[in-house]
Amino acid sequence: MARTMTAGLWRVNAKMLRARMLHRDQMLTASRRCTYPLRMEQVQAGDKLGRVDTALSRLESMIDERLRNERARGEELAARLARLERQHEELRKVATDVEGRLERAMEYIRSLLAADQQ
Repeated sequence: MARTMTAGLWRVNAKMLRARMLHRDQMLTASRRCTYPLRMEQVQAGDKLGRVDTALSRLESMIDERLRNERARGEELAARLARLERQHEELRKVATDVEGRLERAMEYIRSLLAADQQ
C-alpha cells in the first residue's frame, strides 16, 4: 500500500511542480515508517532526528565501552597496587631483620675488639 501511495505522491508532486504550484520544499512524500503523506521538510527533519538518535546511541555505546575499559583498568591497577604493598611489607620485614642482625654483628665485633685490646 505504501508503494502505491508513494507512487501517487510522486505523480502529484510532478504535476504540481510542472504547474509551478509547488515549491520543492513543499513536495509531499511518504515516510518509511508510515503510509500517510508528509511534507518533504517533515521527512527531512525526521531523518535528521533519526540520524541524531543513531549518533547519540553510538556515542552512548562508545562511552559505555570506555567506562568498562577504564573500570577494568582500575581494577587491574588496584590489584597491582595491593600486590606491590604486600611486597613492600615483606621487604620492610626483611630489612628490619637484616638491620637487627647487623646490630648484633656490630656488638659482637666491638666485644671482640675490646677483648683483643685487653
